Amino acid sequence: MSENDRPAACPECTEPAEDGDLFCGACGTDLRPRRSTAPGGDFDPRPPRGGTHVTVRQPPPGASRTGSAPGSAPLGASASGGAEAAAAVGSGAGHGPSGPSASAAGGTAGRGDAPAAPAASPAPAAEAAVQDAGAWPAPAPAPAPAPSPHAGTARTEGAPAAAQSPAHEAAGHEAAPAAGADRAAQPAPAADAETRDDSPEREKPEQDTPGCVGCGTGSVGPDGHCTHCGHKQPVARDHWEREVAGVAAASDRGLRHRRNEDFFTVSAVTTPSGGPSQIAVVCDGVSSASRSDQASEAAAEAAAASMRESIPRGAHPQHAMHDALLAAAEAVDVLATPEEREAQQNAPACTIVGAVTADGILTVGWVGDSRAYWVPDDRTQPPSRLTQDDSWAAQMIGAGLMTEAQAYADARAHAITGWLGADAYELDPHTASFKPDRSGVVVVCSDGLWNYADASKDMAAALPADAATRPMAAVRHLVGFALDGGGHDNVTVALVPVAVPADGPAASPAGS
Repeated sequence: MSENDRPAACPECTEPAEDGDLFCGACGTDLRPRRSTAPGGDFDPRPPRGGTHVTVRQPPPGASRTGSAPGSAPLGASASGGAEAAAAVGSGAGHGPSGPSASAAGGTAGRGDAPAAPAASPAPAAEAAVQDAGAWPAPAPAPAPAPSPHAGTARTEGAPAAAQSPAHEAAGHEAAPAAGADRAAQPAPAADAETRDDSPEREKPEQDTPGCVGCGTGSVGPDGHCTHCGHKQPVARDHWEREVAGVAAASDRGLRHRRNEDFFTVSAVTTPSGGPSQIAVVCDGVSSASRSDQASEAAAEAAAASMRESIPRGAHPQHAMHDALLAAAEAVDVLATPEEREAQQNAPACTIVGAVTADGILTVGWVGDSRAYWVPDDRTQPPSRLTQDDSWAAQMIGAGLMTEAQAYADARAHAITGWLGADAYELDPHTASFKPDRSGVVVVCSDGLWNYADASKDMAAALPADAATRPMAAVRHLVGFALDGGGHDNVTVALVPVAVPADGPAASPAGS
């Protein structure tokens, strides 16, 4: 600053200024001359108090506006790039190791007529060019500092880079990208093509063993229980349904038992006359016996297989049913081991009830306390029970020793006196044949259902009115009826619709 530029007195308080004073000794006003920002003049490089300062090289006096300061990039190469870089600095996109320095050197070199862009936060590479506002350099002109090695190399995505200095190019250094733009432009690391899996199943890793439906962490052991929490896992036999040629059936484990020991089969064959024959068999495993679930399955399959073979050959339905019960008994008997054949060893055992229609004849057969009911489509007609239990209560009533109310009030009422198994006292298959005179539905079930609808009128009340036309819906309704009643036992029911012409013959039971 020349002597002519220094004010003789403070412009604020009029305190006389002495030679060499930079600030007023009375009020502290800055006495250094302010430079004009008019075109062709100098600009004030001082930021607001407490800010930062970026040293900017100015063109030497008399230099052409199209020329370039020593060591700076040509104006034509830096004017566009510098303006964009300055905008990037203002938005924070050029904050890299050379961001602020590059914008100053490349953006304003040879452009003394343009005001400085707001300075961004200083980067480490530009520390030499940044000074605190309270430590300004001497007002006398000083030689312009050499440009930073990284000056003019800041990049913003989509903006051209400023020209590098010859020295920088000669050194073989790569341009340092701006930090913000560099991170935004870089793509995310691609996943390994060998391991990437975008399929919906990627969230369902395969397991060597099925997981527990209860705790979700343990595996299922050979016994069907979770190895972690002990929860019994559901199996297909817990609830299953089937419908064949209008004959529908369903079986459910119930709400109290650990497993479903009931089993059923439904099938259809053709008689020698070409008429349809419908077959339904329901077996109930004896809970106190060992492997009763195997016994019920073996008995049901054997009985159905026997009737599927004998009915098409022309066997009378009642004879076919009798033979089927014997085949079922044999299938259960062979399940017993030598040890289980001894007394008090609880060999596999079950009860059985079946129904078959052939050439207008309805035949039922049973051993034990599983039952069959007849429910007419015309609910004004009385329903009836077609079977008689092999139970202690039935024996007492049949012998006239107790009334029905007294017998069923006794704790021994449901103790069965007939079953299929190696330890059965004496096999006595029961069969009965009827020729229905009106259309209706045969309800074949285990005691898991009839415990909640013992009397025939109660079973008729529980059976939906459209059971003949929608047998599966009716079966599901009856299973739900038993579960709503408590579900204390396994529940199995099969429905056999029987259609009789309006002028059909009267029913003629022939049981044994």
